[in-house]
Amino acid sequence: MAKALLVIDYSKDFVADDGALTCGQPAQAIDQRITELCKQFLQNKDWVIFPMDAHLKNDPYHPETKLYPPHNIIGTAGREVYGQTGKWYLENKDNDHVLLMDKNRYSAFQNTNLDNYLRERHIHDLTLTGVCTDICVLHTAIAAYNLDYEITIPRSAVATFTSNGDEWAMAHFKNALGANIAD
Repeated sequence: MAKALLVIDYSKDFVADDGALTCGQPAQAIDQRITELCKQFLQNKDWVIFPMDAHLKNDPYHPETKLYPPHNIIGTAGREVYGQTGKWYLENKDNDHVLLMDKNRYSAFQNTNLDNYLRERHIHDLTLTGVCTDICVLHTAIAAYNLDYEITIPRSAVATFTSNGDEWAMAHFKNALGANIAD
């Protein structure tokens, strides 16, 4: 059965020290693990999908404008995939099994074609990685659960702003969504 790795919002703005809305060191520490997973999935002829925030500068209509500083602005370096993972993406972006897709809400399923893309390829098992564990990864996992996908969350490949947020989200993935927690 086909599988997909989702690398959620792993951008310079969310990960780099000078990122506009950075998780900093915890997010930087998962770079190597995400890259390893990307390589593994592609070698197995599975899919690697990069759902990436895509915002307009100073958009008065987007609810995140009131919550966070401007981040992942379309056309800026802040949207580039971060680190080793970014290098891997650039080397493999033309592969039919690698996709970067824009999203404009926390969940990678909201207002996107992700569900159709996965179903067309008979993908039922999803591994969710990236940032932020308790925001975009969480909302994507909830949507995946509600769409009946099997979910795996590797602890070593997600990060967020606080350890409390990370711990709460991991418990929620396991206890409320039935996700497989891997390492």
